[in-house]
Amino acid sequence: MTTNTRTSHINRTARWRRALAVAVVLTAAGTALTAVPQPARAAQTALPPQTIADPVHYWNDVLMEVVRREGGGPGPMSRSAAMLNAAVYDAESSYQLKWKGKITSEPYIRAAKYTGWVEGPDEEERVVGRTAYNILLGLYPGQTNYLDARFRQRFGTEPTGFDLLDTTVVGPMVKQMRDARDGDGSDNDQVYVADNKPGAWRPTSYPDMVDPSCTQASQAVTPFWGQVKPFALTSGSQFRPPTPGLYGTYEKLLASDAYKQQVAAVRTAGADKPTAATPEVNRTPEQEAVAWFWANDEDGTYKPPGQLLQATREVATQRRLTTYENARLFALVSIAMADAGIAVRDVKYLTPIDLWRPVSAIRDGGLDPEWKPLLKTRAGVNVSPCFPAWASGHATFGASWAGVMKRYFGSDDIAFTMTTDEPQSPVKSRSFTSFGQAAREDAQSRVWLGVHFPWDAEDGLVLGDKIANHVYTTKLRKL
Repeated sequence: MTTNTRTSHINRTARWRRALAVAVVLTAAGTALTAVPQPARAAQTALPPQTIADPVHYWNDVLMEVVRREGGGPGPMSRSAAMLNAAVYDAESSYQLKWKGKITSEPYIRAAKYTGWVEGPDEEERVVGRTAYNILLGLYPGQTNYLDARFRQRFGTEPTGFDLLDTTVVGPMVKQMRDARDGDGSDNDQVYVADNKPGAWRPTSYPDMVDPSCTQASQAVTPFWGQVKPFALTSGSQFRPPTPGLYGTYEKLLASDAYKQQVAAVRTAGADKPTAATPEVNRTPEQEAVAWFWANDEDGTYKPPGQLLQATREVATQRRLTTYENARLFALVSIAMADAGIAVRDVKYLTPIDLWRPVSAIRDGGLDPEWKPLLKTRAGVNVSPCFPAWASGHATFGASWAGVMKRYFGSDDIAFTMTTDEPQSPVKSRSFTSFGQAAREDAQSRVWLGVHFPWDAEDGLVLGDKIANHVYTTKLRKL
């Protein structure tokens, strides 16, 4: 062995011993996330062939499949996306600080220039992937087997295998996100009590529209989600729109000409079929296709936030963003949608008017006892979502997403194509010339499905864009 070779060998050995010593100390301190330490070389095995190139895209794909399996409301799903992507962004920012020398935008909570002497194999991939895996594991412990399988698919190793990055960067990034969301009100299990007045939301369970999941007011979905601590807003009510709450009482609302016009509009545009009292359905075949394209209401789909995350991936791939750029974009989009989910629940439940759905307005209002909305389950049962109408969640999610996208890319006029998970949609993809066009179509689709009034869509669009502007101007700002 030559002197240079011997010196190199001694240096490598010394570096490894220092790294191992740090790992032992940090693991003993309880900062590691892995359950069963294994040889470090296991985490450094070459990655298997990948079908999804970018790790940010990969782990958002995993999230969407978890949502399909778990079901539930769009609010909890959007919270999960924000926790996942904001933690990944801070972890990726830490990687950039460590090995690229700088970051170009602010972290969400904190980025750390973690300990390390030589960049390890696939280190950026491991930082992102191990952070994402642990965030998702904490959110969805019932999906452990699936998450483990997707980890093995990505890395070719077990998620419990020892990796020094767990102690130096992944653990702190995961912990700070969990600490930030601990006690945020997302576990509030209070039961909803209906107002029991004409105009007030009630379960839409008629003899010909029986939805077992919505026969009692107590089954209302996430009635106190508007009180969840936002990710960027000061409160869920920060941008609360005025109508129809400005009427103050249900009696004044129902007596107004504006309300009567709203009911008339959805009565003809959103009916499933003509009836004796409503002989005309004013909806084109294309509008009906659009209505179903944006639905994603039932469990088994990736829900409205998932559809917009998928669209984000399509645009990001088209624009060839780097992993760092993807991490920031997905974090911004997810934070905006999480706060949209909180803000729209504030409007639905915590304002003076918990507005009933169109089917209740039309049937219980004495206009047409046979009227049904276009929206139905895969079993063919006509339904309305099990929560108040005003404002539209789809519209608010869509506008918050579009608002971030146009601000991130510096233009609204970017053409793209997006897909749907909705099994009843006659088309599986649609193309748009701008983000705003997609958001407006998303909002209008709810009127054509017969589950929202036009002002639900209009107010949702305004609310969502205000949220997007606040998120983009206060979080993850360019340095």
